Amino acid sequence: MRKLTLSTAETITIAAFEKAAELKLKPLTVAVLDAGGHMIVLKRQDGASIMRPQIASGKAIGALAVGTGTRWLNANAETRPHFVNALNGVSGGAVVPVPGGVLIRDETGETLGAVGITGDTSENDEACAVAGIEAVNLTADCG
Repeated sequence: MRKLTLSTAETITIAAFEKAAELKLKPLTVAVLDAGGHMIVLKRQDGASIMRPQIASGKAIGALAVGTGTRWLNANAETRPHFVNALNGVSGGAVVPVPGGVLIRDETGETLGAVGITGDTSENDEACAVAGIEAVNLTADCG
């Protein structure tokens, strides 16, 4: 299995910020975690609001927790709120179940980590995460 390196995580972050600039989004915060949920990179653009690091991390943790992007968690929050509430309870409130948490997969489908982005709409956050992951020739799993 290939590992997610600091260099790769930084490239993902840079590409995500470039996509945000292209789309003229609000200031973003990007968290890149490895497959074990350990933080590799956390970057917050100037002007990002106070809780953005926790939200970005929570999106990435949510994706890792369920093995797919947080778009899946968002759908389940609507149809199975008891499940998402229980997941958030057992994680100590660490999961943010809205789009913007995207798994990073290698060419074999192995999970290398996750990107969590927050600051604009969930759909725009997710688009920036996908752009970052694709910039390093890996596969984005949005859920």
